[in-house]
Amino acid sequence: MNDPADNPTVQHALEHLNWIIDETVASLRSQSAVLRQQGMSLPPGALDSLQDVRRDLDALAGQVSGEIVERDQLRALAETAGLVTSSLDINQVLNKVMDTVITLTGAQRGYIVLREPATGEMAFRVARNLERETIDEGEFIVSRSIVSQVAQTGEAVIATNAQTDPDFSGHASVMIHGLRSILCVPLVVRGTITGVVYVDNRIRDGLFGETHRSLLMAFANQAAVAIENARLYQSVQDTLAEMTEIKELMDNVFSSITSGVITTDTDQIVTTYNLAAERILNAPGLTVLGQPLGRVLPVIYAYIHDLLPEVVQHGHEHTIEIDPTVPGRGRTHLRLKITPFRNQDAIEGITLVLDDLTEIRQRDATLDVARRYLPPTMLDHIQSLDGLGLGGERREITILFVEVRPFNRFPPALAPHEMTDHLNLHLTVGADAIHKFAGLIDKFMGNEIMGLFNTQLNPDPYHAWNAVQAGLMLADEFARLLADLGEEPIPYHTIGIHTGIATVGNVGSQTRREFTAIGDSVNLAKRLQENAQPGQIIISGYTRQHCEPRLSDPASGIQLIELPSVQVKGRRQATTVYEIRRAQPVRER
Repeated sequence: MNDPADNPTVQHALEHLNWIIDETVASLRSQSAVLRQQGMSLPPGALDSLQDVRRDLDALAGQVSGEIVERDQLRALAETAGLVTSSLDINQVLNKVMDTVITLTGAQRGYIVLREPATGEMAFRVARNLERETIDEGEFIVSRSIVSQVAQTGEAVIATNAQTDPDFSGHASVMIHGLRSILCVPLVVRGTITGVVYVDNRIRDGLFGETHRSLLMAFANQAAVAIENARLYQSVQDTLAEMTEIKELMDNVFSSITSGVITTDTDQIVTTYNLAAERILNAPGLTVLGQPLGRVLPVIYAYIHDLLPEVVQHGHEHTIEIDPTVPGRGRTHLRLKITPFRNQDAIEGITLVLDDLTEIRQRDATLDVARRYLPPTMLDHIQSLDGLGLGGERREITILFVEVRPFNRFPPALAPHEMTDHLNLHLTVGADAIHKFAGLIDKFMGNEIMGLFNTQLNPDPYHAWNAVQAGLMLADEFARLLADLGEEPIPYHTIGIHTGIATVGNVGSQTRREFTAIGDSVNLAKRLQENAQPGQIIISGYTRQHCEPRLSDPASGIQLIELPSVQVKGRRQATTVYEIRRAQPVRER
């Protein structure tokens, strides 16, 4: 037979019967006066019988209502068994528990605190009001002393009217905030108090009874397990995420190492093989990992197989340099360090670290050749060129631009190859003069040369003075070249020199780069050269300042002539410029 309380029409039927009785009693009472006027009366006890029936119906309605409430509470309690395994998301579990607590108790408000594993302190986690709306801790005013008491003792606390109960009226928060009905139970897992569930009502007295306490305690026992499982799962997830992040970091670090790294077990089976090793040995990891070292990497195994037993058995280390022929790369030069792979005190394998020295050896060979042609001091700086990387540094330099000879001023009868030969003669003379005074040839631009002084490759505290001397030597050598060619000694060259700040370094890509200088100072030096007349050397005021007092010394043999200021495109102020020339003609060698 179905429980009548499960049928929603039962309550409606009881209410309808009460209404009929009330209407009947009212009708009988209204008609009793009319009956008495006619000498008639209602049967004795008729009204009293109806009143008895009315009371019985009220009692029955109360019983049914109570059964419905109890049924809902028991149903909610039963559902918590599924809560333990229904979700492992801590927030979902806490919200479900809080909603169920409000349903079970009919409380005005409620909240849950959990003990933090790291600190042992109780922390506010979730709160609800009667409408199941989430409220924050600032809105939720409670008696902290009651919560602390339950968290310490593990005993539930119940108050039907906290305002008059001597056990609670001494709590300031209870009195200040007008708390009346209070119910607070612990969350316990395997004998350990992990949190507290608190509900209250500031309006109604006697909202909570022993039935609510017992019901909430039973619910809390199941809810505590669900919460703890969710917390443990979250902790595992957090730990897993942290370990995954660490592993990814280590993998990225391992992959980014420029040295090749190979590890094997004691049977020489390859267990680790990074990207650098793939690149150096030109062998993909998929074909190497899990395979015997001697079978998959014979190019290096031939050099080290006699050393491996000694490393494993005695823990010795070896560093050797080898020159294997790597498939797809040709002859390479490698430095190989062999060490035991240890786990605590036990040797579990071998670690091989490979450094590719091929480019270094090639560069050294190139430098050996260059030493025959360049000063040793400049070679020392050239060796650091690759270390500069892309980008540059701002530094003070002196820039020299020279147009060796306009193309339209070469003899018109020259054939193309003869034109090229004549141009190369002039460029060679110009480059030699710049090199003589520690200048660096930035580039050849047709019939022009750009020279740099005091870069990272040719640092020089007297860079401005050396650039001036290079300019004067250029003029001298061009005059001699014309004489050697049997031409009229008519100067064709134009030279501009400026000292200032520029960005100096490598520009380009990772595969192709160029060492150069860029900036306004470079542009100004070029403009000075373009404004010079044939045979003229123009320097800026900044260059003159750097060359004092040498330029003003008559013993220098240099004549300094101030020219009208030059308005250079892109500059607001005119630039002070000077012409320099030999005070006395240079004797022929």
